[in-house]
Amino acid sequence: MTVPASFRAFRIHDDGGHRAGIESVSLDDLSPGEVVIKAEWSSVNYKDALAGTGTGKILRRFPLVGGIDVAGRVIASTDPRFKEGDAVLCTGSGLSETRDGGYSEIVRLPAEWTIPLPAGLDTREAMVLGTAGFTAGLSLLRMEMNGQTPAMGPVVVTGATGGVGSLAIDILTRAGYEAHAISGKAEHADYLRRLGAREIFPRDTLDSAKRPMENARWAGAIDNVGDPALAALTRVIQPYGNIASCGLAGGHGLATTVMPFIIRGVSLLGIASAGTARGQREQVWERLSGAWKPAHLDAICARETTLDGLSGVFPTMLAGGSFGRTVVRL
Repeated sequence: MTVPASFRAFRIHDDGGHRAGIESVSLDDLSPGEVVIKAEWSSVNYKDALAGTGTGKILRRFPLVGGIDVAGRVIASTDPRFKEGDAVLCTGSGLSETRDGGYSEIVRLPAEWTIPLPAGLDTREAMVLGTAGFTAGLSLLRMEMNGQTPAMGPVVVTGATGGVGSLAIDILTRAGYEAHAISGKAEHADYLRRLGAREIFPRDTLDSAKRPMENARWAGAIDNVGDPALAALTRVIQPYGNIASCGLAGGHGLATTVMPFIIRGVSLLGIASAGTARGQREQVWERLSGAWKPAHLDAICARETTLDGLSGVFPTMLAGGSFGRTVVRL
């Protein structure tokens, strides 16, 4: 397939002030890379909303095409690992930070961060997962590498109705864990149960965890929220349990003590999904397309939009009104 002379992309500028919108661009406008794809799907993440509205300092240079996720098919490649027609995906890896991202009809990617689409996923499913699913999967992989097992007991997920949280509940259940959910959206309790949550707790459940250590309630946790939920979780995790820290929508502070770590052996694992090494990245996608593939992707994908609809999606997400995942048809 011939690369078109021009195509549409959602581009972000900072030339005396933030501005972003749909533009006509060419391949020469995009960051260099060995693999050119015809994009089929992307997704909307909290980071995308921050970048697209200028609310957060995500981009490190301007202008750039937004979108930290993309999946599509190769139309040109100078790397022998990829040939025309191959289905591929890319999440994080500098997209919409240091290089042009996935909100474009044509995307150019570095071969090092381009992942062949695993058998068991199509390009839309890969983007329902996207960075959110990859983050949830990486959280569980890191926890298991550090000794977490289903036999230890239930794992709790904070921010459970968001993209990462919803997928974490489903992935944990598929992996044989008893998943519990903490959410401030009581109206979505039936949704969480459908995904596999065995118990659901209100957002203020952790508010009373003030002492250096409280009664241990869970064997592990995947935390999307940050402060103050993360600090409280350190006080209620069972001996040798793991907490995967992968979000900071509530705040970036951490006011806790070392007591849970040196008395109970609790481990706090940082989940840096954007820069994960390729080998571990492939391990996660292998599991997400197989044994850990969520059983409820249709339910988790709450909304579908296009490039033209992006600017209407971002404010809702930043206001805390997002639910499940939003995919972008390219």
